Amino acid sequence: MQFDNLCKYLAEKYPDKFATWLLGEPTTRVEVLKTELSLEPIRADSVTFLRTQSQILHLEFQVKVPSGKPMPLRMLNYFVRLYWQYNLPVTQVLIWLQQTTNSAVFESEFRQGLTSHGYQVIRMWEQSPEPLLQDPALLPMAVLAASDNATELLTQVASEVAKIESSVQRQEITASTEILAGLRFNKSLIRNLFREGIMRESVIYQDILEEGRQEGRQEGKKEEALAMVMRPLTRRFGTLDAELQSRLEELSVAQLEDLNEALFDFSEVSDLVNWLDEQRRF
Repeated sequence: MQFDNLCKYLAEKYPDKFATWLLGEPTTRVEVLKTELSLEPIRADSVTFLRTQSQILHLEFQVKVPSGKPMPLRMLNYFVRLYWQYNLPVTQVLIWLQQTTNSAVFESEFRQGLTSHGYQVIRMWEQSPEPLLQDPALLPMAVLAASDNATELLTQVASEVAKIESSVQRQEITASTEILAGLRFNKSLIRNLFREGIMRESVIYQDILEEGRQEGRQEGKKEEALAMVMRPLTRRFGTLDAELQSRLEELSVAQLEDLNEALFDFSEVSDLVNWLDEQRRF
């Protein structure tokens, strides 16, 4: 999703600005960590890891509630792996970008038996735009903030963007702001307030579009590969339970292709479960 990628791009280009906003205190010397953890590959889209002098800051940007594993479990998974690798306090912030009434965006804790894990949740539509309007790097996020008059807020953001002295940064922030504004405003209003030519000529705009195209192609390949294995599995074993289907959906295209060959040796559902368990070891 281009919106997730854009937020990740901004957070990694201006890590000190995002860390200061989210931690509520001036933060400098912020290092962007690689998005793969040593225990196993981690999905790179929408996830940003920052390291300050005293802690790890995990940022997770989401537009829609994802299918598969619920966010509380994912956040616990990231926390354990980050703490295991870096042995530093970990602050996690899950940032929901688009307003929704889905109950999942109000969850801020994983709880199962004796295990509980909490994390910070930010719903952008509830946030004050004032701190975001004070820093050029955060202006794109401001268009998603709370306001009694959304059009007036967008106008104010456009005015602040126009004040950026560096033409390169102004072009970049304009493009970023227009893209995120698309989550909330119609295109005609955005075009009226921003110069469309700047956005279309922007390098970041072209990069985000290309990332979106690549993700779309990859998602299409995955859907095709998933359908290829689901058909014979369903014919052989009937409708799979929700947990098994969820595990299948999390497989990569390469893993699904391997499964497509391996499933001919399966005689019962337990063979599929064992195969999936084996994948977790690599």
